[in-house]
Amino acid sequence: MLLNALLTKLHYEIIQGTLDKDVESIAYDSRKVTKNSIFVAITGYMQDGHQFIPEAINRGATAIIVETDVQVKTSKEVTVLKVQNARKALAVMAATFYGNPGNDVHLIGITGTNGKTSTTYIMKSIFEQAKQSLALIGTNGTVINSKKVENKTTTPESLELHQLLSEMKTLDISTCMMEVSSHALELNRVYGFHYDIGIFMNLTPDHLEMHQTMEDYFLAKAKLFDLTNRFNIINIDDPYGKRLAQKLTDKETKTVTFGMHENADIYPTDIEYSFHNTSFVVHTPVESAEITINIPGEMYVYNSLAAIATAVCSDIPMHVIQKGFEQIEQIDGRLELVYNHANLNVVIDFAHTEDALKNALETIRPYVTGRLILVFGVYADMSKSGENKRLGMGKVAAKHADFSVVTSDNPKLNDPRQILQEVSAAVKKNGGLYTTILDRKEAIEYAVQMSKKGDYILIAGKGHETTQVIGTTEIPFNEREIVLDAIHKKYE
Repeated sequence: MLLNALLTKLHYEIIQGTLDKDVESIAYDSRKVTKNSIFVAITGYMQDGHQFIPEAINRGATAIIVETDVQVKTSKEVTVLKVQNARKALAVMAATFYGNPGNDVHLIGITGTNGKTSTTYIMKSIFEQAKQSLALIGTNGTVINSKKVENKTTTPESLELHQLLSEMKTLDISTCMMEVSSHALELNRVYGFHYDIGIFMNLTPDHLEMHQTMEDYFLAKAKLFDLTNRFNIINIDDPYGKRLAQKLTDKETKTVTFGMHENADIYPTDIEYSFHNTSFVVHTPVESAEITINIPGEMYVYNSLAAIATAVCSDIPMHVIQKGFEQIEQIDGRLELVYNHANLNVVIDFAHTEDALKNALETIRPYVTGRLILVFGVYADMSKSGENKRLGMGKVAAKHADFSVVTSDNPKLNDPRQILQEVSAAVKKNGGLYTTILDRKEAIEYAVQMSKKGDYILIAGKGHETTQVIGTTEIPFNEREIVLDAIHKKYE
């Protein structure tokens, strides 16, 4: 594609060079630059892409997009263009380069702190029963047909998103359901996207190292609903959801609400819980129907309601929706029962916020005849917001678990000992019983060894993840295997 054609929707200043040249690829990571690439220099939180311009040129970049005043010294014929916002420019160019593939896909965006991944997997099952193709982009990776690839972030950068949507278009995928994180919205990863349906699940403290306040976090999430054009599906039991629904009253996009009470458009009655499933009668403005999901807990009623609302807005009949629920056995890392025996039950869950941890513990509690043992850690930065999260999760552990094993959870570049010390202090302050074990594998093994008949162990924080990040090193870490090996050693 000619550089001139790639820039048709951008405002830019020509610093040097010509627009009459071919562009064969786009990159914002200098390591991925190839011959005749255009390199977009993004100013990030950890690194500044402008520092890698010489490397990009050496690798074959013939055009550079910058957003600051920099001098590009090279003997090669390199075009340099300046824009106001490089991330927005990347999104616009990526859409043009791949032929605006998002226009040919029924695009559904889901945001909120908890429940996004589970809701997308419920939707996948429903769409499959409707004989419609549904691709997923989110925390558990990207799934297109039977192909699954890992994502570095919940919502990939705009360039990768358009690449994925282009692949979906080629494969005739009709619908894409995308988890849209607050980072993605704040950092313009989905700039220029248009969603047919936007879903708001809930908002509880998380990612405050970036957003600083809950108000900023809410405003970041709310940006999704500036990008929707058919339906906004909102949980009005959540106070932020209720506020968002009120905010959207003047928007042409139709708002559909869900919640536990009859003032919502879609709500449940006759709820019955067991550890292996939850059943209820769902009521929509058109009809009522019995629903059973093979996952326990109130949180999965909310996730189910969001999925039902989305399916209804996508013109999927209720009897097909019911069949979709029947096919769901378990979702990786979401209240996943990895060992079930009269002596012991072990559950793995992705819960990594105060609210998610509380919900998981409360869901398990009614079925525990012995003790509820919790293994958990807190990954957070060392700012004031991170400190609040450590204190909050320690308080939840003290209140809802009988015994806690405080350990590491992807400490990355943070000091894991300091995190453990602060979490343990919060557990102790709130009257909880606990021990502290820095090594997560040893912590899991300790919990298994101390367990007695009737106990439940909840291992929280990693869920579906199969690696542990310590410093800058990512090491294999499969909690299911660790649990089963520890149980084998205990009972052999």
